[in-house]
Amino acid sequence: MTPGRLSDIQRFAWLRLARTETVGPVAFDHLLTRYGTPERALSALPDLSRKGGRAVPLSLPPREAIEQELEAGEKLGARLICGGEPDFPPRLAALDPPPPVLWALGRAELLSQPSLAIVGARIASAAGQRFARQLATDLGTAGHVIVSGMARGIDGAAHEGSLATGAVAVLGGGVGDIYPPEHDKLHARLAAEGCVVSESAPDRRAQAKDFPRRNRIISGLSLGVIVVEAELKSGSLITARLAAEQGRDVFAVPGSPLDPRSKGTNDLIRQGAILCEGAEDVLRSLSGQTHLREQDRAYEALPDMDIDHDALRERVAALLSPTPVSRNDLVRAAAAPASAVMAALVELSLARRAELLDGGMVAGV
Repeated sequence: MTPGRLSDIQRFAWLRLARTETVGPVAFDHLLTRYGTPERALSALPDLSRKGGRAVPLSLPPREAIEQELEAGEKLGARLICGGEPDFPPRLAALDPPPPVLWALGRAELLSQPSLAIVGARIASAAGQRFARQLATDLGTAGHVIVSGMARGIDGAAHEGSLATGAVAVLGGGVGDIYPPEHDKLHARLAAEGCVVSESAPDRRAQAKDFPRRNRIISGLSLGVIVVEAELKSGSLITARLAAEQGRDVFAVPGSPLDPRSKGTNDLIRQGAILCEGAEDVLRSLSGQTHLREQDRAYEALPDMDIDHDALRERVAALLSPTPVSRNDLVRAAAAPASAVMAALVELSLARRAELLDGGMVAGV
C-alpha cells in the first residue's frame, strides 16, 4: 500500500484497525507492514490472536462504533488525518512508530510547521506563567508554532501567548473534551485560531492512561520541549524524557532552589538539558539542529519465510518477563529474523501475553 490520500473505505478500515483492542501504534505499524493494507490486517486479526494463545478470538470494533466516531468528528468540524497521508505531521511521522491516526480541530496546517513545546506546572507561580506567556510570544514571532497540553498553569499561559502566531493544543481526551472546564473559552479560541489535536475519538473523555500518549504527541510534534516550572514527580518531566528519546532538544528554565516547582527543571539542567533564560537560548540551539525526515513507509505485504512460527512464538514468549527488554535484545536472544520475532510479539500482544512499549521495549504480561 503506497502512502497517499486514502479513500473513504481505506480511511474507515484504517480507523477500525487503530481502534481494535490491544492494537497500539507498534502493532498497527507491524500489521500494515506485514499485510500491506488495513483491510487485510483486519481480516487476519482473529486468527493471529488465536495463534498467540488468546482463549476467545479477538473481536473487531463494530462498524457502527467507527461510523459514530466519524459522525462525531464531522459534527464538531474536526478532520481525521491518517498516518501516511500527505498532511500527516512530518515530525510525528518520523517517530518509531507514529500514532496511527489524529483528529484535528481548527487549522491543521499548523501541525506541519516548525514547532516548539512549552510545558510545566499546573499550579504555577505568577512569574512562571508570565515567563511562559512571553516566551511563547517571542518564539511565535520568530516563526515557531507553540505546542502545549491545555492544562492549567504553564500550558494555558503558553497558549495565550501564541494564539496570534500559531498555537496547538494536544489533548488526552478527544478534541471535543474540554478539560479543565474553566478553559472552555481558551478551547474555543484554539479551535478557531489555532488547532486542537488528539489521538482519541472526538467525544472521548480523558482518562489517566491517556496522558502519556498525549505527552508523546506534544514532544513528537516539536523540534524541542521547554519546561517552565516542574516538581520532581511531574508529567512535564515525562514529556521531557520522551523528547530526549525522540531525539528532540530539551530546554529547562532555572528557578530558585527554595521553590519545589523549580526542583524538576533544575534537575533537568543537571542532567544535560539546555538552560533557557529566554527565546534567544532556544533559537541559538535550534540553528544547528538537523531536520527529522519521515520514515519511508510504503506498506507492502511481506512474503512468508520458511520458519516454524508456532515454535518461534513460544520461544519468544519464554524469553519475556515483567522486566522490559529491548526488541533488539529479544531478536538476538531468539536467534531469528527481526521481522519474524516482531510477528510473534504482535500475536502475543493480541493475546495479552506481551506488552509492546514505547522506545522499542517489550515486556511479558
